[in-house]
Amino acid sequence: MRRTIAVFLVLVLQGCSHSAPRPPATPPPADASALPAAQGAVGAAPSASASAAAGCTIFPADNVWHADVSKLPVHRDSAAWVASIGAAARAHPDFGAGFGIPVTPVPAGQAKVKVTFTYAGESDPGPYPIPKTARVEGGPDAGGDRHVIVHDSAACKAYELYDAHPNADGSWRAGSGAVYDLRGNALRKAGWTSADAAGLPILPGLPRADEAAAGRIDHAIRFTAPKTRDAFVWPARHAASSASDAALPPMGARFRLKASVDISKYPPQARAVAQALKTYGAILADNGSPWFFSGTDDSKWSNTQLDALKALKGSDFEAVDSSLLMVEVNSARCRP
Repeated sequence: MRRTIAVFLVLVLQGCSHSAPRPPATPPPADASALPAAQGAVGAAPSASASAAAGCTIFPADNVWHADVSKLPVHRDSAAWVASIGAAARAHPDFGAGFGIPVTPVPAGQAKVKVTFTYAGESDPGPYPIPKTARVEGGPDAGGDRHVIVHDSAACKAYELYDAHPNADGSWRAGSGAVYDLRGNALRKAGWTSADAAGLPILPGLPRADEAAAGRIDHAIRFTAPKTRDAFVWPARHAASSASDAALPPMGARFRLKASVDISKYPPQARAVAQALKTYGAILADNGSPWFFSGTDDSKWSNTQLDALKALKGSDFEAVDSSLLMVEVNSARCRP
């Protein structure tokens, strides 16, 4: 995905928002609709669906990724933000069987290896438990973001890399990296990137085929927009733009599929995703193609079923005011 140079700006709404990371610069004036975010401690984490290890979920149930946003008020800038992304642009499930963001599970005691970072100042230091066989987004010869997501369910942690490349000796090099304690709600330091432009975890925003098979995806979904503003709103921690146009959405902006959209005739997998978009919404996490929704690369997905989501268009979505969910600026915990 296209990545732009980020100018540091910490913005966060009152209440329960990657491109290649860039060192922070001088903050521009704060948006009148936001408050300056306090500097926080490092450490945050991915979604509340149960993981393979008993007792480990992808974030607690009170994490913002699991917040029901179906009753939240529409954001005052919703129409402008939808128009900037593309009201007529079709939604695209950027995942399925053979494409998407792969997740590599590792066993307890997986050996940790050295990882060197281009943006070391905003990356969690290694070592990381990344095997030589870890799956890279797009495949071993891919360009693009080349995300690597490792899920250690025994330790209940996620390790995420952007622009990841293996070295011959088993170590890795990457643009940036982040480690998440999946049992907690801490956010990354304000102004820090992650493996994603918004400074958010990737794992909790990925619909999985096993969730769809169970008929319930209980978390928000990661998505991209062509242009974003040089701002971010809670729970995001990082911006990736030089644009100041208020008609552009900030990183971390939350959208939902309108309740009026009829999804009753969608095939099961598409219906599960669409229902999640209605209930939990989608979080703007990176610059990229309009209304591209991320998910896992898994052979259990039916690409034919997921294609039904392409009937959705930008005007079927609305931005919500998620500020009422925030409990504390440096925590992803949200109000019921």
